[in-house]
Amino acid sequence: MAKTQSLGAAFALLPAALALLPMTQVAAQTAEPAATVALPEVDVVATSPLPGSGEDPEKFPSLVQSLFGPDFERTYSPNITDALQQRVPGIFVDDINGNPFSQELYYRGFVASPLQGSPQGLAVYQNGIRVNEAFGDTVNWDLIPPQAIARTDVFTANPIFGLNALGGAISIQMKNGFTWQGFQAQAMGGSYGRASGLIEYGKQIDNYSLYITVDAARDDGWRRFSPSSLVRLYGDVGYRTQDAELHLIASGARTTLGVVGPTPVGLLSQDYANVFTSPQTTLNEAGSLAFTGKFEINPQWSISSNFYLRNFNQKHVDGNDSDLQDCSENTLPTNFSGFLCLDNSNFPGITSPTTADGDRFVILGQNGKPLLTSSSAVYGTVDRTFTHSTTAGTALQATNRDKVFGHDNYLTFGGSVDRSFFSFSATSTLGNIYPDLVIGDGLFQGSGSIIRTLGGIGYVPTYLTGTTTYYGLYALDTFNITPELALTAGARLNIASILTEDASGTAPELNINSAFSRINPVVGLTYQIMPSLNAYAGYSEANRAPTPLELDCADKNRPCLLENSLVADPPLNQVVSHTVEAGLRGTQLVGGGRIDWKAGLFRTESTNDIIALASTITGHGYYANVPATLRQGVEAGAEFRSGDWLAYVNYSFVDATYRFSGSLASPNNPFADEEGNVFVTPGDHIPGIPRQQVKFGADYAFTPKFKLGGDVRVVGTQYYIGDNSNLNPKLPAYWVANLHASYQITDNIQVFGLINNLFNNRNPTYGAFFDTDTDAQRAVATNFTSDPRTITPLQPISFYGGMKVTF
Repeated sequence: MAKTQSLGAAFALLPAALALLPMTQVAAQTAEPAATVALPEVDVVATSPLPGSGEDPEKFPSLVQSLFGPDFERTYSPNITDALQQRVPGIFVDDINGNPFSQELYYRGFVASPLQGSPQGLAVYQNGIRVNEAFGDTVNWDLIPPQAIARTDVFTANPIFGLNALGGAISIQMKNGFTWQGFQAQAMGGSYGRASGLIEYGKQIDNYSLYITVDAARDDGWRRFSPSSLVRLYGDVGYRTQDAELHLIASGARTTLGVVGPTPVGLLSQDYANVFTSPQTTLNEAGSLAFTGKFEINPQWSISSNFYLRNFNQKHVDGNDSDLQDCSENTLPTNFSGFLCLDNSNFPGITSPTTADGDRFVILGQNGKPLLTSSSAVYGTVDRTFTHSTTAGTALQATNRDKVFGHDNYLTFGGSVDRSFFSFSATSTLGNIYPDLVIGDGLFQGSGSIIRTLGGIGYVPTYLTGTTTYYGLYALDTFNITPELALTAGARLNIASILTEDASGTAPELNINSAFSRINPVVGLTYQIMPSLNAYAGYSEANRAPTPLELDCADKNRPCLLENSLVADPPLNQVVSHTVEAGLRGTQLVGGGRIDWKAGLFRTESTNDIIALASTITGHGYYANVPATLRQGVEAGAEFRSGDWLAYVNYSFVDATYRFSGSLASPNNPFADEEGNVFVTPGDHIPGIPRQQVKFGADYAFTPKFKLGGDVRVVGTQYYIGDNSNLNPKLPAYWVANLHASYQITDNIQVFGLINNLFNNRNPTYGAFFDTDTDAQRAVATNFTSDPRTITPLQPISFYGGMKVTF
């Protein structure tokens, strides 16, 4: 039986996707000739990182999906990802960490994740500033206050957004005092100790404006050891004249996240709130200062610019099983019987019988001396990483609207430079695993000290500094061949220079000086079939360079603790994506309201894709290029808005597969061979990406004061992470329903309530495998290692309520 859907099968799904479009549109077109339909003024969108004068999105040959401030407000959520996953068809948000503030966002099978170790395939910008972090391209969604968002545009197939735009780009534009005025305060509380509040103020006086918001939240978490808190501040001071607009923008955030992660199903069967090894915490701190400008030179020319400075700090603490034992239990000969060693069976590639090879696995304490084995210890490690980066950048963009040969034309070109200075350190300290699976100091030699191995294998303290410099030059032009037919063509040159240096003086193999460059084209056509119907088709390419983290962690024989130690590595190649997409979209006025709909097909082939692979050492892994991957599918959606109604329905099909034959490391997979590998063939599905999603919801104002709404999300099956050969049962499909309601007590005071996961579904949203031969089993009274699956389940039913005051 075929293991993958072909693009032809995806095209076969298009009629079903189109069937989602409301029948009212067809009736309206039958009742009145299309030529007489008076559509509202079209919103314009900036199709490049800096917000220029904007372009009609129906002139762009790919999907552009926009959400606005009220779309984020209706969720009453401190998480930007909640609105995105509800309203954008191809977005899937995975609660891998078991924490609502720290989630992975997938779009068309590509990820923007806060986790070091997730290969990042989406470019994310805030006010034209790249927010993919310097060291690992991660995106920390918890640092962005949703109430400050004016609009968010989700782009597909647009390489103008530079590095990481393999699957698309997300451009977030924040509010300012010219676009939002007033005062708003909100307080909310509810299940699992959740308490949050925000204040928002905007004001314009003549040519000056001020916008400021601050919010804070606290959540105890519904699982053990998972409390979180956040504080965020965002401010904008603006000045504008008839021909210019300037903004000074400052932001800051501090978040503390209790990240509990996936848990063995054997532990969850005993108690739904159980977690596997603790502590697991992340502290994020960020601050930025930016100066942006927009200048109208004349009616045809405008210039946009920004200059920014951004600082980011992250501290991650992770408790893990340690895979340690007496050196005499190793299969390689050693001079250190009675001392502590790393289990050499985790390195099947090292088979030499020499004593020197066996001695490489000896554990050294902080004083550099071998540690004696303790029979009473249940060994674990507490692994700590510290990442600091300071990024300075600037961008300049020009836009021209002159006619060309008498035809309308929209030209944008510009360039950017982003330079980051980073430092990274990582250590593992020896500890004891206690019956509650918390790892702390024990009463044995070396407990609480930083450890390393004699041969620099596995446990290696790391101290690294470096720089990344990203240059970009781009041009994009939309030429109206006729009033109905538009041709778009453009390209972007990306240049990435990455330098890393060992700061300890003991690991020169970590010194790397790499450079990557590529020109990525985009070309396509749009055709306005009728005033309410538009067709598009396009082709584009995009690339991403390996990150400093990936470049220093790419050797399977010397794996590193993801978010921890780094080792010498073979080189990695940059990833290149090739996307073809086509579809239809339209707008129709119906019954006093407006229907916006879209339906399209896409196919993205990636060469030299970078993936994260697990090591045979618990918690360790490495990165590797694979020859090719494919992500293809269908997106469709419709949204109806009127005075009393908001209703939407979205569908997406994402067929993400490997396109090569070869072995991939997956040592904890029940079907792995003796070397810990599984064999992949073309058509095997990439784990962790659900193939189908259906999302629908509605809000209705029963009276001018009372509004009730709900959202339902149905997520299809997916393979467990590590099941690259697709031989294990899949994670089952699941669905979640949420309700929200509000009542306007007065013109200025509103009360609201939320019920999340209304039917209390307990399905897992994420799954992986763990090493059932864990030392942690000795610390607990009951067996939990008979099943190798680990999962992150849905948060149980939750109730929240609050009040909003607006002036």
